[in-house]
Amino acid sequence: MSLTARLRAEAHRLGFFKMGTVAAGPLPWKQHFDAWLADGMHGEMRYLERQADKRREPALVLDNVRSIVVLAMNYHAAVAPPEDPLRGRISRYAWGEDYHRLIRGRVRALLDFVKRERPDARGLLYVDTGPVMEKVWGAHSSLGWMGKHTNLITREQGSWFFTGVILLDLELEYDAREKDYCGRCRRCIEACPTGAIVAPYAVDARLCISYLTIELKGAIPRRLRPLIGNRIFGCDDCQEACPWNRFAVSTGEQKFWPRGGNLAPELTRLAAITQEEFDARFKDSPVRRAKRDGFVRNVVTALGNSHRSEAVPALARAMRDTSPLVRAHAAWALGQIGSPQAQAALEKARRVESDPEILEEIELAFRWLCGA
Repeated sequence: MSLTARLRAEAHRLGFFKMGTVAAGPLPWKQHFDAWLADGMHGEMRYLERQADKRREPALVLDNVRSIVVLAMNYHAAVAPPEDPLRGRISRYAWGEDYHRLIRGRVRALLDFVKRERPDARGLLYVDTGPVMEKVWGAHSSLGWMGKHTNLITREQGSWFFTGVILLDLELEYDAREKDYCGRCRRCIEACPTGAIVAPYAVDARLCISYLTIELKGAIPRRLRPLIGNRIFGCDDCQEACPWNRFAVSTGEQKFWPRGGNLAPELTRLAAITQEEFDARFKDSPVRRAKRDGFVRNVVTALGNSHRSEAVPALARAMRDTSPLVRAHAAWALGQIGSPQAQAALEKARRVESDPEILEEIELAFRWLCGA
């Protein structure tokens, strides 16, 4: 049995349902990537600019790199959250424990396997944290193809999976590239709430709800806030719409199943979460990436989108939050609800608020009410 075949068998034993191999070289999507950066579609993710040269050329990451191995691990938990505007929606990948540590350990075990087989081999591994375009490389192997939503899709299990990648300075047997089976389908494009999929295979991160609720550290643009709905961390709409996910199967990794309160958390409770409570509740969770203030910003935005009077007491409390970011979005949210109680909360906040930017949000909320 060849080294590649043994490597594939070991990857399966470690919990990866599929593995692709591809010869290393200049990034196949270099032109696409450069145009995307030049158009500013990466938003505030400046690390993509800083690492651009390495992303274009894997040899700058690992000297004398010959092969790239891309691995897929299923995270799909086959449960359906209840539809309730006063409950938040968290992206499926963040329902359970942080995937980085678990998958990194498995990828490390696979790299160790290579080194036992070939002690002279040198390699590097990454799990969504390094300057390697794993989705592009995965789409140039037998692993899967790049969907029009820019997520990898496999024929076997759809797109609900995490990826890990290994760079090696030895040659392997390389796969035939998987075909693109999206065809004329546009379901992911049509399903995107904000129109972030601006063209097939092109996502403008500045419009993407996952970017807005996780990567963006400042204020969410006002025109996009109503489109976020009750999504408080990430968005799965494009994947939910993909017909290939009818082949999804439930993950056997229990750590990816929903932790307590992550499936459909009560927004009014989360609006008052303290830093200490946030740290405890989301320990070892991907949700920590949004940080407390960014997360509560998302929560109060979702409460505004509920248009429910039950949200007003929580939003009135949020107007006293120590974070100006939270207070500004709470003012907007009260304006969206617009009930007499919401107007009273805004009036009370206007009397005590001293931050000019938040006072501007309060005035805009009143103007919205007058024009509504």
